[in-house]
Amino acid sequence: MAQARRLIHTPLAVWEREGLKAALVRAGLPADDVGDPYLLAWRLETYEDVPVGFGCLEIYGDDALLRAVVTLPPLRQIGMGAAIVDVLEAEVRARRCRAIYLLTASEADFFGRLGYAPCTQNDVPAAVRESRQFTAPCPATATVMMKRF
Repeated sequence: MAQARRLIHTPLAVWEREGLKAALVRAGLPADDVGDPYLLAWRLETYEDVPVGFGCLEIYGDDALLRAVVTLPPLRQIGMGAAIVDVLEAEVRARRCRAIYLLTASEADFFGRLGYAPCTQNDVPAAVRESRQFTAPCPATATVMMKRF
């Protein structure tokens, strides 16, 4: 097994989110709500100051929604996406959430390798289901996934 990559994560203030928005748009992910204060967003970089990408969460009581994982193009396919997810999961555990949920249209295999399991929307707590991510139109092929802590 490859050694886990360690990243530094810095919270983004609402007024710092244009770079996040641009990265989300380039990755084909929803970006219209990046200025909303409920969205927790981080910039991630290596300990050598190499920018890696962004990660976003929403917290709903004891549950979390993994809102976005974006790895910058030059660093894809080398484990940085998994490292970003690891940082976000650490944030979720620090906030004492019991589970993390996500919707993905194309990365179910990636998240499956990280321990996420498919579930139905009925398995998702009401507060998470009522989030913008779940109520916005999404592709019929989107997979709902979750991981318990």
